[in-house]
Amino acid sequence: MSTFLKFPPNFLWGAAMSGPQSEGWLGKRHENIMDTWYRICRNDFYKGVGPDVASDFLHHFENDFRLMKEIGLNSFRTSIQWTRLIANLETGELDPNGIAFYQAMIRAAKANEIKLIFNLHHFDLPTDLLDRYAGWESRHVVDLFVKYAKTAFQLFKDEIHEWTTFNEPMVMIDGGYLYGYHYPHYKNEGKRAVQVLYHIVLANALVTQAYHQLDPEGKIGIIVNVTPAYPRSDRKEDQEAARFFDLFHWRSFLDASIHGHFPDELVEILRKDGVLWKAEAKDESLLSLNRSDFIGINYYHPTRVQATEGQIFEKWLPDQYYAHYDWPEKRVDPYKDWEIFPKALYDIAKEMTKRYPKTPWFVSETGMGVHDEGRFRNKDGVIEDLYRINFYKEHLFWLHKAIEEGASCFGFHTWAALDCWSWNNAYKNRYGFIEVDLNDQTRTIKKSGRWYRQVSLENGFEIEEDPFV
Repeated sequence: MSTFLKFPPNFLWGAAMSGPQSEGWLGKRHENIMDTWYRICRNDFYKGVGPDVASDFLHHFENDFRLMKEIGLNSFRTSIQWTRLIANLETGELDPNGIAFYQAMIRAAKANEIKLIFNLHHFDLPTDLLDRYAGWESRHVVDLFVKYAKTAFQLFKDEIHEWTTFNEPMVMIDGGYLYGYHYPHYKNEGKRAVQVLYHIVLANALVTQAYHQLDPEGKIGIIVNVTPAYPRSDRKEDQEAARFFDLFHWRSFLDASIHGHFPDELVEILRKDGVLWKAEAKDESLLSLNRSDFIGINYYHPTRVQATEGQIFEKWLPDQYYAHYDWPEKRVDPYKDWEIFPKALYDIAKEMTKRYPKTPWFVSETGMGVHDEGRFRNKDGVIEDLYRINFYKEHLFWLHKAIEEGASCFGFHTWAALDCWSWNNAYKNRYGFIEVDLNDQTRTIKKSGRWYRQVSLENGFEIEEDPFV
């Protein structure tokens, strides 16, 4: 027996990419920190492949939008590159070539009836601002980001009416300051990380308010990666470990973006530990006015935690409040070593309903990266990625269940529309509905792309009765 999972009217069936992971370098006035990392440490990147060409979206976007329409996308989230749009980072002077590209991209999306959501920052801080001002540790960089955002809003206000400020800001903090897996590779810098977190939240608030003043009818939000913490047991200590993980890693951004202030409990912990951020007297009132119109949730995997066992930390780190736990029953994506746990999407939806009941949200990313997908190519040259189809079916099943129970989710965006460059992973693991051949930049729709078209056209899909419970 089967059932058809029908999604709400006007549901967004889309995908996401970013400028620095798809466009290529050509024509940019400045390097971002990922460009710099590749230029100085190419061996850090899988097979030495970097963002210099990437998926060459800069030259292929018109055909790429036609392919997106062919696979049923009615929406697409990508990012403007600060380093492409702005010629002078201090004055905000525009680059005419950057303007021309983004305007042409907007026209191509419109011609294919694809709604665009523009994001302003996707891990691509201009390197000059890191070298000169210490990046997001600096209040001046907040001001420059606000200037850039206002310029972009004014430039595209007649065409783009859905914006997001940051994509996964916690990754910049984790990767750049706590664990060193992204440039500038700082490690164990907990106090600096907290200051960066604060300045990003402040920048988000100021940009959100600026947009509301410019376009009261438009919508703006933030994209937060949520890796919900599941405690090892019902023990109080394990429960508290999970609570702190959520407070620090994602509730910090969502509470500030929706309620206009940080979680009180988190502020008290950081104050007690002597690592609370430096702020100006006017900031509290600035933050209190912050109200995101919607939220994007990126979900890939959960986090399993337990109480720490008395480990001594020389410098403050969030890790002193939790330890990771290897759940023996987990199912793992062998290509990323990430746990596959689709039910977490249901749990996230219930948490959103509980904590932020008046704020609509959408799944802004989820996906499955697979290595050496050519193994699954059929005689017609098409990759039969049934694993990706099943991955999405499972997640959509739990999302649909949450929507049926009242979750205010308005869309589902996968990562990614096309295979794109994924930082130092490069193209090792592919995520797209559309294959990109890096030798000649040809595109081929995968089996999952054809499946997604049917899902979009029918606004749902058929499954066996409750197969994933």
